[in-house]
Amino acid sequence: MENVNSNTNMEEWFDAKLQKNEMIEPKDWMPENYRKHLIRQISQHAHSEIIGMLPEGNWITRAPSLRAKIVLMAKVQDEGGHGLYLYTAAETLGSSRDELLDALHTGKAKYSSIFNYPTLTWADIGAVGWLVDGAAIMNQVMLQRTSYGPYARAMVRICKEESFHQRQGYESMCHLAFGTTEQKQMAQDALNRWWWPTLMMFGPTDDKSPNTANAIKWKIKRESNDQLRQRFINQTIPQVEYLGLTVPDPDLKWNEEKKGYDFGSPNWDEFMSVIAGNGPCNRERLKARVDAHKNGEWVRAAAKAHADKTKEMEFAA
Repeated sequence: MENVNSNTNMEEWFDAKLQKNEMIEPKDWMPENYRKHLIRQISQHAHSEIIGMLPEGNWITRAPSLRAKIVLMAKVQDEGGHGLYLYTAAETLGSSRDELLDALHTGKAKYSSIFNYPTLTWADIGAVGWLVDGAAIMNQVMLQRTSYGPYARAMVRICKEESFHQRQGYESMCHLAFGTTEQKQMAQDALNRWWWPTLMMFGPTDDKSPNTANAIKWKIKRESNDQLRQRFINQTIPQVEYLGLTVPDPDLKWNEEKKGYDFGSPNWDEFMSVIAGNGPCNRERLKARVDAHKNGEWVRAAAKAHADKTKEMEFAA
């Protein structure tokens, strides 16, 4: 931790660093609520990356071409790596990997609501890449400037890889939208089902979000849920129009005065129900994750034994 005069008020020192847009590092003093907020946010982000592998992973064996299979395998692998970076960042705040995973497996910790929806067709894989990863990028680009150093640095590589995922999804939707009538209908159906859950990804409206105020104050987030949602819609609608598709929102219209789209309200009751564990795939996703962790126990034990043996040999030498 950098030197701070003993007479200096630590809270003032912390606030001054934020005002100067300087990053907080693991050994720096930080308010306990700031630390707890970061553990919650970063761990939820990590959980989302790991759980997010599941709805796409079950399509690897059913991909329509070898190229599509290779691309999807690479994407799922990337998501696993993102989870690793983020768990590591969370550990710098004093929470162990075992604690983080236990919170996920016992249902104490949350992950993004979007991953509790099923991928019914190959078009869903395109929609997830285009819409879900597109929304994730919208949120994550600002996190490259978040106030906590390890989190910000992890996001640099994650954002680069997520941009490829978004392109992969949009490319897949292009193939379908400009393909046969049946393929275009498949693309439209996927868009219909993923549009509203994607908008919910940004979280509740600002006046209903319990964490936004502190996240903005501490510069963990640089923009609010509503700001990010609006930008996503403004950016995505032209892409929808290019594909010749339509979003399932009768209230959508261009607002010349605000230079953006007016849009309807997501079903927030559905959002809260999914968050509470009652979505279409909540139980399935959590069971798959817990089973995978249990089945991998022997691998972790073997890796630890190898590491311990290596240290023993190095010490003996």
